[in-house]
Amino acid sequence: MSGIYDLLVFAHLLAFTFWLGADLGVAILGQAFRDRSKPLEVRLEILRLLTVVDMGPRTAWALMVPLSLTLVKAGAYWDVPLALVVAAWLVAGVWLFLVWAAHLSGPGPRAARLRQIEFWVKIAITVFYAWLGLSSVLGFGPLVADQWLAWKAVVFAAIFVAAIMIDVAFKPVGPLLGALIQHGSSDATELPLRKAMDITRIWVWSVYALLVVVAYLGTVKPL
Repeated sequence: MSGIYDLLVFAHLLAFTFWLGADLGVAILGQAFRDRSKPLEVRLEILRLLTVVDMGPRTAWALMVPLSLTLVKAGAYWDVPLALVVAAWLVAGVWLFLVWAAHLSGPGPRAARLRQIEFWVKIAITVFYAWLGLSSVLGFGPLVADQWLAWKAVVFAAIFVAAIMIDVAFKPVGPLLGALIQHGSSDATELPLRKAMDITRIWVWSVYALLVVVAYLGTVKPL
């Protein structure tokens, strides 16, 4: 069992590293896109690359759910029902399908429908982790014996909230970007787009901060 546990820890750390590392790449590309001194064609190519790089964190995020529950079971922190572990992997598979199908579909109604389904999948998972963490912190959940793990579940739920808010805040960017492409760069097209992206960046940096907290709780185990 120790070998399986160690392998799961490695996979968990690998997913975390890929999530945070690639997310920083997204932030750097996003900053480069905001540079109005660059030709619009160059900025649009940067934005295209941003969406490609962003698939790394989105993939890692989906995999974190079944990995975390499997790791908790393998480490004997909670005797997670086997049906729940299997369900977690199935949900992650559906989530990954939705993420990649929407990405490969490009802009359009099909991608919008897929993202709407994904949105509700993420809401359901957020509720699960919030229940798991908060119930354990309050003394009656399955992780009550390991408070560091209970708080990790709470913070993971908070990461879901912040990441969902990234997508919510980013919604106006599509039409604003279309206006920029159609009418060219000017204060009238650039400033509303910049404002929408600035609001999105607040949630992006929130995710980064919460990921650091999760890493601290998981490695130091202070509680």
